[in-house]
Amino acid sequence: MAILKLGNQSLSRLMQKFIICTACLTTLGCSTLSGLDWIPFNSEEEPNAPVELTDISEEVEIFREWSVNVGNGQGNNYNEITPAIDGGYVFAASENGDVVAVNSLSGDVVWRVELEDSITGGVGAGDDIVMAGTRDAEIVVLNQSDGVILWRSRVSSEVLSQPQTNGDVVVAQTVDGKLVALDRQDGTQRWTYETTLPALTLRGTSSPIITPEGSVIAGFSNGVLVSVAAEDGVWAWEERVAVPEGEYDIERVIDIDGDLLLDGSRVLASSYQGNIMAFDIQSGRIVWGMEASSYHGLDQGFGNLYFSDDKSHLVAIRDNSDDVVWQNENLEYRSITAPRAVNNYVAVADFEGYLHLISQIDGRIVGRTRIDNDGVRANIIADDGTLIVFGNSGTLTALTLQ
Repeated sequence: MAILKLGNQSLSRLMQKFIICTACLTTLGCSTLSGLDWIPFNSEEEPNAPVELTDISEEVEIFREWSVNVGNGQGNNYNEITPAIDGGYVFAASENGDVVAVNSLSGDVVWRVELEDSITGGVGAGDDIVMAGTRDAEIVVLNQSDGVILWRSRVSSEVLSQPQTNGDVVVAQTVDGKLVALDRQDGTQRWTYETTLPALTLRGTSSPIITPEGSVIAGFSNGVLVSVAAEDGVWAWEERVAVPEGEYDIERVIDIDGDLLLDGSRVLASSYQGNIMAFDIQSGRIVWGMEASSYHGLDQGFGNLYFSDDKSHLVAIRDNSDDVVWQNENLEYRSITAPRAVNNYVAVADFEGYLHLISQIDGRIVGRTRIDNDGVRANIIADDGTLIVFGNSGTLTALTLQ
């Protein structure tokens, strides 16, 4: 493991994939982050070594229903290309442009398309289309039924998260701090919302969400959550999830990188070195909040909210309070994914490719299996009790629990 040290701060394996200098992006006038994705890490020290796994008492059986190979998976640039599920099909893409549609029950490949693009953003699906963002700053939209490219549209910079659609617009977030809406039919630009980026950000963005009320909500690297109208981009409200603190730029990183959680009339967001906050969708009024540091999304179940913090501790807190129900530190510094609640468990995967099942009741690890020897970075999908896990090498796997 290599460590970046700035002043008396250190960043473990968990953060190496993220840190970029956006000031350099502005100075160079780059439309993508090609060549800026990595900072050299030469230290031989390893102060935040991932813990070794210990034996567990298996209390749940994990069955592999099917497995499909999708290109080169996440590639070599620390992407997090999360699949999507819609209408009984799983849609996944690899960094080298392999896009597939898989029957979620049987695992049969319905179609496979080889794009001449480097995919960096997760896959979005809805309204009979599949959407993906590229390193070359394009949104590519395909037909769900056969994989035919319907249109592609250029945006201002690289896309690192899942585009979304409500049937009228396709919205995507770019790494230069913009939220863009494209016409669903032909990809023409409808509107753009822009924020100011801090000097340092984590590599990644959260995916915007489109609410049933017709608003688009997005979180940015400056720690701000914004709501605009999906139809025309008219501003509705903005609120801070975190406030930058500290003397050095690295101490002031407060990105909202985890996917937002839509829960009835609330939207929840988490930030690195900041807070977890819940806001009223209509007004932006703060409903609830607590201090926490996470660059992953949240999930909920059993009256709890679940999040993985920047030390890979999995934490359950009682919803609408700061009461910790349980905290599991057995996966410390193992770069675990965002939690996903399924049945009676919370599922996370780690940098060595292990899927862990944790009891929602008391936080014990009760099940484990290895998915991909190259590790897992993409978010886990849960669909009607089935887990969909996309490994770094390109292994797309469906699992059921018993």
